[in-house]
Amino acid sequence: MAVVAVLAAGIALRLTARSALWLDEALTVNLAHLPLRDLHGALRRDGAPPLYYLLLHGWTEVFGTGNLAVRSLSAVFGVATLPLMAKAGRRLGGSVVGLGAVVLLGASPFAIRYATEARMYTLVALIVTAGWLVLRRALERGRTIDLVALGALSGALLLTHYWGFYLVGVLAVALAVKKRWVALAAIVIGAVVCFGPWLPTFLYQRAHTGTPWGTAPGPVEVAFTTLVDLGGGPYPEGQALAGLLAGLVILGLAGRAVDERRIELDLRTRPGVRPELVIGAVSLLIAVAVGTATGSAFASRYTSIAFPLVILAAAFGLRSFADRRVVAVVLAVASVLGLVGGVRNAVYQRTQAPAVAAAIEANGGRPGDTVVYCPDQLGPDVSRLLPGGYQQATFPDFADPRIVDWVDYGRRMAAADPVAFAAEIQRRAAGRNIWYVWMPGYRTLDKQCERLNDALANGRPGNRQLLDPDKSVFERQVLWLHPPA
Repeated sequence: MAVVAVLAAGIALRLTARSALWLDEALTVNLAHLPLRDLHGALRRDGAPPLYYLLLHGWTEVFGTGNLAVRSLSAVFGVATLPLMAKAGRRLGGSVVGLGAVVLLGASPFAIRYATEARMYTLVALIVTAGWLVLRRALERGRTIDLVALGALSGALLLTHYWGFYLVGVLAVALAVKKRWVALAAIVIGAVVCFGPWLPTFLYQRAHTGTPWGTAPGPVEVAFTTLVDLGGGPYPEGQALAGLLAGLVILGLAGRAVDERRIELDLRTRPGVRPELVIGAVSLLIAVAVGTATGSAFASRYTSIAFPLVILAAAFGLRSFADRRVVAVVLAVASVLGLVGGVRNAVYQRTQAPAVAAAIEANGGRPGDTVVYCPDQLGPDVSRLLPGGYQQATFPDFADPRIVDWVDYGRRMAAADPVAFAAEIQRRAAGRNIWYVWMPGYRTLDKQCERLNDALANGRPGNRQLLDPDKSVFERQVLWLHPPA
């Protein structure tokens, strides 16, 4: 009954998030809801692979674009991963590992967080978990259906998130070393068949998009950030769960029960989850090294490619406890810590966009007014909440605020002229209010947004700040009103 209660709570939390959509979610929904004929071109400028967007497009056609509707697709993927994880755990280490795997995943605040976000990360975890099961079957039986499924899942992973290249590549090398040529051929053929048509778009994205919003951290920072985020974030319960997971992974790699009170650690490690951890760790190390070399930003959500392997390894560590009462206590503690993090996620505000929209309305905003965004990254979530009739523009291209064009982003921002932009906005908004939504500190913008605010103020006396950035919110905004002269 306790396991059922934990899983029920975890599933409920996967469907619960009070926050409005933040930038990444709102932008994803806006892209996915485009007509299919326009989606390829939009993704070419966005820098993402297509599979999740195609699935979300079909989902929104049926269920609409409300917050719960668009996030529910991720929740479905998250819930679907649970029985697969239980099966994977049982295949790996028996009933205790199967039970531990599904409980750790069910109560995981990391899994809960991305099941409540309209992004592709729960789909990544689902594909990897299913891929682990199919690979095991393919290596054991070599049936054609398993090999076809293995190739299809490999291609699907590449079309869901580009970090999948690292996992698929390392797995391919491992299979070559073990001379498992048939499984290797299935992966290569599946990747070529599925990803080949998308390759020209990917090469364009590599050359022109990237991650201009962040810098590449060092490997120690990546490891620490990832571990804390797997526990649920930099909160006491998150740090405690992170430590518990790390301990279980170490036990899974090197531990063996001697008796009910003693555990032996073999520094040479044990074979149980060694392949999973080596493949997962090497994939992430290569990803971080490439990111450092190319200056690409890192976000812990990218580690979804290895997250299921970490859960399996942590669950395998439960075998190091000969006393099943200890296993029950460990899982109970992990469940409580994880569900606390899940509740925190349910009430956490990811964006200040609702406050911005409310402040515009409360201070006399009306259709025909102009809303300006700097950087354009603030446009997707705020514009989603504004009623129709507002004239909206993003700096520096006067573009649709629902979409962010990442092509050559840094170069375009550096070359922009805030004074000229302000003059054109003044002309377009003659006799009407200008609402300026902005935030300092964004990379590649330097002081451009501050200069734009000053330029708007120079032509409109009586301007005033209506909203300060809220430090308790992830994505913060500042709101200024520039009334007509």
